[in-house]
Amino acid sequence: MNEDNFTRIMSVDFGLKRIGIELSDPFKKFASPFTTILNDENVFENLKNIIEEKSVVKIVLGLPDDSPNTTKSVFKEVMKFKTELEKRFGLEIILWNETHTSKIAERRIIESVKSKKKRQDKGLIDMHSAAIILSEYLDSQN
Repeated sequence: MNEDNFTRIMSVDFGLKRIGIELSDPFKKFASPFTTILNDENVFENLKNIIEEKSVVKIVLGLPDDSPNTTKSVFKEVMKFKTELEKRFGLEIILWNETHTSKIAERRIIESVKSKKKRQDKGLIDMHSAAIILSEYLDSQN
């Protein structure tokens, strides 16, 4: 096994309040939800810790639709976040269309999480959205 097999790809579901984080396995074949972090003054320090601990070599960043129909468009914020990620970490950042990931994530959570109270955890949706983004990206590469 060469050392590349020990690196991972991280996906990020950006939100103004929370950021869903997803990591690939070391073989970059599978994706699974990792965590949700707050989008606050510690966001880049928290990301740095994850990137270093998990040997992240690439980030797939969910990009929302920027159409006029998008009421809560965070498109510009995501682009600023991308620039800051590149500046701070020097990693390749792949933008990935995330238009329908939240709805798919909600459906998966309803199917798999039995407790209604747990299903209302917004961080769960962010984390699963990041998982969908990374799964789609990994599928496109394999």
